[in-house]
Amino acid sequence: MTAALMWEARAVPGRGEELLAWARAQPLAGVPLRRETLRAPQDRVLVVTWWDAAYDAELPELPEPDGDLVMRAVHRWRFESVGSESRPVE
Repeated sequence: MTAALMWEARAVPGRGEELLAWARAQPLAGVPLRRETLRAPQDRVLVVTWWDAAYDAELPELPEPDGDLVMRAVHRWRFESVGSESRPVE
C-alpha cells in the first residue's frame, strides 16, 4: 500500500522563496518513495511525500516553520493511493 502525506504552508507576503528553500532543506527521519515540492501564487508551498506504508502508519512529517515565516498554521492531509497512470514521454 502507498500512503501520501501532503504539507502546505503560506508564507508571509514576499517570503515565498524563503519558505520554499526552508521546505526543501528539511530532512525527514526516513526515505520516502518520492518527495515532490511545489509552489503556487500567494507564496504557497506544497510538499507531497509517498511512502510504502499503510494509511495509518506512523510516518515522518515536515515540522511547522517559524511563526514569522508563515501566515497561518500548516495544513496537512493524508491519502491512500488507489492507483496511478502515466503518459508515455514523446
